Formats: sequence, C-alpha cells, structure tokens
Amino acid sequence: MGHFSSMFNGLARSFSLKKRKNSSGNGKYDGREAVEAMAKEAKKNDLILRSSGTVNVDGSKNFASLFSRRGEKGVNQDCFIVWEEFGCQEDMTFCGIFDGHGPWGHFVAKKVRESIVSSLLCIWQESLAEASADPDLDLDSDKKLQRFNIWKDSFLKACAAVDQELEHHPKIDTFYSGTTALTIVRQGEVIFIANVGDSRAVLATTCDDGNLVPVQLTVDFKPNLPQETERIIQCNGRVFCLDDECGVHRLWLPDEESPGLAMSRAFGDYCVKDFGLISVPDVTQRHITSKDQFVVLATDGVWDVISNQEAVEIISDTPDRAKAAKRLVQCAVRAWKRKRRGIAVDDISAIVLFFHSNHFCQHIYPVTTPK
Repeated sequence: MGHFSSMFNGLARSFSLKKRKNSSGNGKYDGREAVEAMAKEAKKNDLILRSSGTVNVDGSKNFASLFSRRGEKGVNQDCFIVWEEFGCQEDMTFCGIFDGHGPWGHFVAKKVRESIVSSLLCIWQESLAEASADPDLDLDSDKKLQRFNIWKDSFLKACAAVDQELEHHPKIDTFYSGTTALTIVRQGEVIFIANVGDSRAVLATTCDDGNLVPVQLTVDFKPNLPQETERIIQCNGRVFCLDDECGVHRLWLPDEESPGLAMSRAFGDYCVKDFGLISVPDVTQRHITSKDQFVVLATDGVWDVISNQEAVEIISDTPDRAKAAKRLVQCAVRAWKRKRRGIAVDDISAIVLFFHSNHFCQHIYPVTTPK
C-alpha cells in the first residue's frame, strides 16, 4: 500500500481497518463492524458530532458549525453528521445532511446517516486496494482523475447498498417514507460532493475585488427538472402541481394523487421507486484554493426562502464562526414567516464547513436546539 499512497501524493494514505470476527465467529473480515468501532473511538475523541454545535480539532484546517431547528410540522426529520479525520485519515473530513419525509422520515434519515458512513468507508477502502493491485491501471498518468473515479464509484455503490438495505429493514417502514442525502468528503485540498435530493451545497469564494460570492456546487433534484421529468414520465410516474401549490412540482403515482414528493431523488419511498424516483447520487468534485472560504450544506428549508448570495453574506457577517449555522437557520426561519405566511415552517438545518482555521483552538461544544 505504500506505493499506492505515494502515487496519490499522500491524499489517500493507507489505513488498515482491524479485522474482527463477525457474529458467526468464522473470522471473516467484517468491514462495517470495524467502521463502527472506528466511529466509537472517534466519538470518544471528539471527532464526530451528530447534533447542533461545533467541531474543530487541534491542528486541523477545518472548523464546522452545525445547527438544526424543528419546524411546525411535528418531529424534526432533519439530521446531520460531521466526522473529522474520517476513517482515521488526518486529511479527510466527512459531512452529511439528511432531510427525512413521510411518517417514518426521521427514522429513515437517521438510519441513512449511519449506514452511508460505514458503507462509503468500507467501499472506498476496498476500491483503494483494488486499484493498487490492478496491474493494468496506470495511476501515475492522472492521479486526480483516478482519485475522483474511485470516490465516485464508492459513492454510487454505497448509495445503492444503503437503499437496498432500507428496502428490507425489519423495523422501519420505507414504503411511504424516505430521506434526501447531501454528503461531502474533504480530502486534502479537494472536496467530493454526492447529492441525492434537494438539499444544496454552496461554496463561498473571494473575488478579485475582495467580495465573497456564492458558487452552487449541487443541483436541486426537483421533479420538474427536464432530465428528471423525462425519466419519471418514461417510468409512468406523473409530475404536476396541486392547485393550491403553484410552482411546487411533485412526483405522483400513475393512478393516485400520492405520495406527492417534492424531490425526484431520495432513499426509501419504495411506493414510487418503479415510477421514476431514484437514489443515484450526482457526484462532483471541487479543488479548494486560498480564495475559497467555506461551504454550506443546508436542507431545502433554507433555500426555499434564502438565496445563495444571502446565505454567504449571513455567514460571513457572523463574527463568531461557531454561531454561523445557527444564525443562517434563524434568518431562514424569519424569512419563512415573512415570505410564506400561513404555511407551516419546515425543519431547517445547516452545516458550515470553514476551510481555514482561526488561531485559537476549539473542540466540540454542543448547542441546545430550541424547540
């Protein structure tokens, strides 16, 4: 593995998941069990956060601010995670934000949050090993391309595995419930983005005149996007707006006004998986430069009422970076009540990942989420 690590210039440093005996005691390598043990160790060392608060590890370039607020529709179906030193890799950080929907949406979102982390890490490690052992693969020819291809393949396989696992889950009913998932991995000076659904990632970068401008890194996968509508119609699904929801296109079954999903990609929701809904992520990458300041991941509750430019300005104008996500969410709540009077406020959640650390050291500080 040393040769493989050098070819990737240290960005894919070799790591070894412990081989652990599975429940049958046959000594077979159980990657997921090893990842779960790794996650527990990371939690003990304040490297993982799944609630509102901040994450910053001594010596890390990253600083993450997280905040979630329950809406007016019942239980909060949003959840998120930040894992610094993802998979025991000092140069890797994982961020994920999940927006559940349907009667079991909060259970689905939390299950996907846990499953996608373990599946992605196991598959990525296996892909690294396979690439290293492939004599026909010239990794030195284009290290950046090969690294992206490995991550893309890992994300695609992980999402497929998680969705298949959900379908057969014995305790979670995913027929009329599901979740979106927006995940990123920062590896060195590159971020890899995988998006399933209508949450959004926006990068804040500095122009030549010194002003911060937004760069949208993801596509909001709504049913009325031309390529999404075409797929849905080919699968005999339907896309239309209700009379009292002008401009809100939803995905419907062929012969029923159900389930009315406002996104075209999601985990779960097996009632429409044969009618155009898919859980295939759109995977992209972005090289981080000194001009790039932070990336914000937020559920549609933010973007329904806050523009990309407004979000960047709100965050950059927040003196205390630890409160950046909270302030963005609070601004979204106020905007929602102003712009959508009479409509119940959605669950609203955000992660802000700053790329350049301050000169002070800070660790995880949980924040009490207002109800």
